[in-house]
Order: sequence, then structure tokens, then C-alpha cells
Amino acid sequence: MHPNKEPNWKDLLTVAGLFLKLGAISFGGPAAHVALMEQEVVRKRGWLDREHFLDLLAATNLVPGPNATEMAIHIGYVRAGWPGFLAAGIAFIFPAFLISLALSWVYVRFGMLPEGQALFYGINPVVMAIILAATYRLGKTALKGKAQVLLGLLAFGAALLGVNEVLILLGTGVVGILLFAPPAWLQKPPSLAILLPLAPLLDTIPKSWAWLDNRLMMLGLFFLKVGSLLFGSGMVLFAFIQRDVVERYAWLSQQQLIDAIAVGQMTPGPVLSSATFIGYLVSGWPGALIATIAVFLPSFVIVAIIGPIIPRLRQSHTAQAFLNGVNAAVVALILAVSLTLFRSAIVDLWTVIILAVGLAVLLRTKVDSFLLVLGGAVLGLIHFFVT
Repeated sequence: MHPNKEPNWKDLLTVAGLFLKLGAISFGGPAAHVALMEQEVVRKRGWLDREHFLDLLAATNLVPGPNATEMAIHIGYVRAGWPGFLAAGIAFIFPAFLISLALSWVYVRFGMLPEGQALFYGINPVVMAIILAATYRLGKTALKGKAQVLLGLLAFGAALLGVNEVLILLGTGVVGILLFAPPAWLQKPPSLAILLPLAPLLDTIPKSWAWLDNRLMMLGLFFLKVGSLLFGSGMVLFAFIQRDVVERYAWLSQQQLIDAIAVGQMTPGPVLSSATFIGYLVSGWPGALIATIAVFLPSFVIVAIIGPIIPRLRQSHTAQAFLNGVNAAVVALILAVSLTLFRSAIVDLWTVIILAVGLAVLLRTKVDSFLLVLGGAVLGLIHFFVT
């Protein structure tokens, strides 16, 4: 990971401007975000050739964290050095942060009114459709053989039994290494393996600090853990939130979690911007800021660490095997949390119909998920005024 040249203010402003724009217009999830980046930095501007772009994309798939945000940080560094590293990541996150913050303020003041409930009456089934469609697409990619299907089923069963999500992810990753990588590689684990002993420690931090009863500190440590351990899809965020924020700490209700997922789909940029919304509901403006910084901070650290070793990671059979196991668990966790949310979102025949139509549209077309969420909101309002 070496910058093309010495950065200057013009390069820095260009990088910040580009990713501010992409952060404001990139709806549709990580695949859509990465496609927009490829169009801008490879085809249009020629900052990277296609092979270099694919090298960076492969590296982001081998480590935890939101892929699109990490790609933005990588590209910023290549174009404008360390200042570009910071500028690209912050600029890409900033629009979603502002929009999520505004929606949080509106939600707290108006979300519990009948009109606000009417909006989410239609939005919630659409959110369920988005989750199920994501599970299906990820499953087609992740569950390539019988071994991965079995790993997915075991992870799904463990999730239903209440096993901690961190242990599920790491356990399936280790089993993936044992199943898919030659034994000789176990003696020389890649740098990715340094995350294994750290992850359980991160998972215990919120518990060990609980005696302080400091909600802001616990919120920050929780999202720091999530940002450090998030593999595969931003949807896995909600599996962590379901267990800790809803069940363990009771900071949010089941309905508020569903609404947070909807906000993540309604805003451009990273799905993890839902952390802003959740942080605001838990602890107001300070909570929104701390949750946002904590959930994205690991991405900056990870990119700074893995940049120089991207070629080794791509060629490591152990890293690939670890990811094969983790991806199976990712699908299982998303499916498990969707079952938990189902009862809150699907309450009558109309919500069943909205779910079915939304799922059919998502699986058969390339419609933007933002448009579906907007359509669900309109249907919710129509239902409210008719009934």
C-alpha cells in the first residue's frame, strides 16, 4: 500500500470531495458502493488500475469491518497518503452520520405518534424483506459446499440456543481453517489470526465495565467490539445489537431495533450508520457521536495494519479458509435475528402482503432498497388514513 506520489492540498480536497459525494448518493448496500467507487476511481479518474482495485477489494473481504468504508480509506491513502486516508474515510461516513442524526431527532419526537407508527407499519415488513433477501444472496455465495452448509446449520442452532455471536464467528472461522486449509499452514497463521485472542477480550469489556453504570462508556465499548468483529455483512450488526443492546442491557425495545434497521436502509453510505441512530436513542447527541466513532474506528486501524500485507493475505490459504467458515456463520446469524424480529414486524395480512411483494421485487429486480423503504412508508400512511 504505497501512495502514487507525495500528497498535496489539491489531491486531498479532491479525495474529500469525491467521497463526500459518494457518501451522499451511494444507496443500495456495499456492492453498490464499491461499484460507484470503481466507476469513479478506475474508469473515470484513473487513480488505480482495475487489478489494484481488485487487490484492495479482496483484502477488505478477508478482514472484519464494513467493506465499502475500508475501500474508501484504502483509496484515499493511495491517492493522498495519510491525510487522504483520514479524509476519504471521514468524508464517506459523514453524510450518513448527519442524516441518521436528523432522523434520530425526528424519531424521538414524532416516532411514537400515530402518524409515525403508521410509517413504520409499512416500513417494517420491507425491512424484513431486505434482511431475508440479503440472507438468500449471501447464502448462495457463502454456502458453497456440504461442509459450509453444515457449519451454517450448526451456527444457526448455536444462535438459537443463545451462544454468543463472537464465539460463533470465531469458532466457525477456526473450524474453517481445520476443514479447508492444509495442516502445514496451521504452524504459520497469517496476521488475521491475531484477532482471535483479542476478540473474546473485546466481548467481555462491556460486562467488566458494567459496574460503573456509565452508559456512554459501555455504548462506546460495545460498538468498538462490533466494528472490530463484523464480518460479511452490515446486517450482522443487528445480531450483536439484538443480544446486547436489546436483551442484555434493555437499552432499546425490539421495535426500536427494527426501526434502526429501517433507518440504515433509508440513508446513503454504510449500513453501520444505524449506530448513530441507536446511539442517539440510548444517550442522545453524545451517544450518537460516540457510537459512530467507535463502530468505524476499527476500520481505520485495520486498513492501516493490513495495507502493507495485502499480497500475503490474498495468497494465504489459512486466511481464505478462516473466511469460508466465518461467512457461513454470518448467514446463520442474520437468519437467526430475522426470526426474532419477525413477530414484531409481521402483525397482520397487510404486512404479510408487503413482505411478500418486497421480497419478490428484491429477488427479481435490482431496485434500490431506499425506494422500497420509501414505498413501505407510503403504504403505511395509506393504511393509516384508510383505517
